[in-house]
Amino acid sequence: MLIPVIGLEVHIELNTKSKMFCGCANKPFGEEPNTLTCPVCLGLPGALPVPNKAAVESTILLGLALEGTINENSFFERKNYFYPDLPKGYQISQYQKPLCIGGRFDVRNSKLDREVRNTEIRINRIHQEEDTAKLLHEGDKTLIDFNRSGVPLTELVTEADFRNAATAKQFLKELARLIRCLKISEADMEKGSMRLEANISVQEEGCFEVREAKVWPIGDYRLNPKVEVKNINSFRFVEKAINYEIKRQTDLINKGQKIVQETRGYNESTSQTYYQREKEEAHDYRYFPEPDIPPLRFGAEDVEKIRARLPELPSQKVARWVGQGVKPADAEVLVENEDLIKLFDLVAVAYKAPAVANLLVNRPEFRQKSVSEIIEYLETAVKKPQLAKEEITKICEQVVSENLKAVEDYRKGKEAGLKFLVGQVMRFSQGLANVSEVSTELKELLD
Repeated sequence: MLIPVIGLEVHIELNTKSKMFCGCANKPFGEEPNTLTCPVCLGLPGALPVPNKAAVESTILLGLALEGTINENSFFERKNYFYPDLPKGYQISQYQKPLCIGGRFDVRNSKLDREVRNTEIRINRIHQEEDTAKLLHEGDKTLIDFNRSGVPLTELVTEADFRNAATAKQFLKELARLIRCLKISEADMEKGSMRLEANISVQEEGCFEVREAKVWPIGDYRLNPKVEVKNINSFRFVEKAINYEIKRQTDLINKGQKIVQETRGYNESTSQTYYQREKEEAHDYRYFPEPDIPPLRFGAEDVEKIRARLPELPSQKVARWVGQGVKPADAEVLVENEDLIKLFDLVAVAYKAPAVANLLVNRPEFRQKSVSEIIEYLETAVKKPQLAKEEITKICEQVVSENLKAVEDYRKGKEAGLKFLVGQVMRFSQGLANVSEVSTELKELLD
């Protein structure tokens, strides 16, 4: 049996005011092409880079949030390769001494199946670098916009701890939520402020073990090569690209063919990966220390000052709410939206947290109301008698007959169809029906 072995490389564009090594404005989106440039980010001879302190501290903040170890001595290096969007012929990055080493992230979303949740993903490293320019393809021409050149990038590299695409997708969604909580980036994959490369291989079950944070063969086994799929730009495409690549490699092995270590792209129209070039190794980049930037040094006191800026993290919020009696599934919904988090915490100070969470999760219209209006409703609803089962059934039957599209959506497997019907029943019952009873009754009618 073949087992997928997957690791991720995540690039995060930081939201600092200026670029990584110059004073140009950090606005990679929406500006006239090539208007935010200078000799440094254009890579002109003699231009000297100066590191952006805010960007470095943002990267350290992410490392601390993920329980990593901050390198007290760190330095930048030149990563040498030629590509049209890299005018210097090298990228200023880090290899030997990244800002952060190690760390962990728990994928523990209660809404997911057991195989996906309760998964610990180890972080290999988090380092600082600069972004490249952006290539724009128009017919047979390729144009270059250097507004993005030199934008601060944080690269996060995981260990090969993923065994399926669903866990990788959920990890990225929760990582983006954490990054937004830290306020260091928008982490928007569709806009390109968070980009992904996935390293994927399939191995014989029992042929490898994880040792010293790497996958090692056992006995006489030889591990199959890995394939890197670059620049995936949505959570949905992440799952599709990984699943396609797992199937492609599995089919090749089953036919007795060899896997080639290569870099591939992802075609969103065909949902397939395609060959781009042979995969580089670290030595191909000829790393050496950046001679124009002195080493970075951080003492324990410096690190603790940055640690003091850590807010309450999403996982900590969920744990706090569950400790107050909120259902884990409700807590996962609440933590997705910053405005909803603030509203819930304000109302939960004055009323029972489980009831507040239940209302805000199942009755979205209440998210637009004031704190006093929500409390008044909850206090009034407690005094109102709940509807009898016969009355709930009658309302459910009426709602089902009047909303056939939602019924059809539900029968096609779309959970949103059921949620819409539940909302309609609650509206007709003026909030006097029990939400869980309504959901059960609707499922019985629809199934």
